[in-house]
Amino acid sequence: MSTLRPKDSDAVLGALRRARRDSGMPVVFAGDVTGETARLNHFIGVRTDSMQGLAVARGRGLGGHVMASKRPATVRDYEECSRITRDYADAVDREGLRAIISVPVIVSGVARTILYGSARVATQLGDQVTRTFTTVAADLASEFKVHDEVDRRLRMADHAAAEQSFGLESSDRERLRVLHGELRAIAAELGDPDLRERLLAAGSALAGVGRAPETGRDPGPSSTVLSPREIDVLAQVALGCSNAEVGARLSLSPETIKAYLRNIGTKLGTRSRMESVARARLLGVLP
Repeated sequence: MSTLRPKDSDAVLGALRRARRDSGMPVVFAGDVTGETARLNHFIGVRTDSMQGLAVARGRGLGGHVMASKRPATVRDYEECSRITRDYADAVDREGLRAIISVPVIVSGVARTILYGSARVATQLGDQVTRTFTTVAADLASEFKVHDEVDRRLRMADHAAAEQSFGLESSDRERLRVLHGELRAIAAELGDPDLRERLLAAGSALAGVGRAPETGRDPGPSSTVLSPREIDVLAQVALGCSNAEVGARLSLSPETIKAYLRNIGTKLGTRSRMESVARARLLGVLP
């Protein structure tokens, strides 16, 4: 990661400070989401470490509920609330929290972070508090998208460097690759199998455009070793998409994308996403 690229953790802390200032909530905290779990790791205004590192599972507790629903939620009194599970009641009680708001930060259709605000008295949190946290969450999502675009461009630069290590051409093929990835993403959404096969065939033809004739170098595993779905995934990765972005484009979960990439690495004998993309290009699977 570039040292010039802002840290996600700094963005989260900035969002929490703003939410606390504008809402008047004395305690604010957040958890970064990985897969099906949000781990609480950013706090302002707490008195204990009872919630430090707490892993909130999807669908469990208030945060898990908003992670699943992708919508804000509030409770007037956490101690008395029967609408959510009590998995984390001990940690919350030790901190003395009662009224709580929880808001997901949604990026590419997936919760990236969960923001919380809380008071140590039971009270109905008004519309102004909800508006403040919702606005802060939306702005943080926008900032994350900017960070993701920076990461994508850095990954594209890394892909180009990896290409050179495999002896591939260094000319700019970005437009061709975007078209190839778009064709495969559209094909994945089609219900008509004949039309889907036509689009996949067109994408495969694009992969060979401008490619130099065979030079006699052993390409390694056959290009047919990858399944059509694995090529779909790798085509999006080649555009610099994160696992969440690939999943959103192909209607798959980020965990499923990880599994596909592990299988691809095993088949191609590669150790990273960049190596897999470069190897697939050498085999003529990707443009």
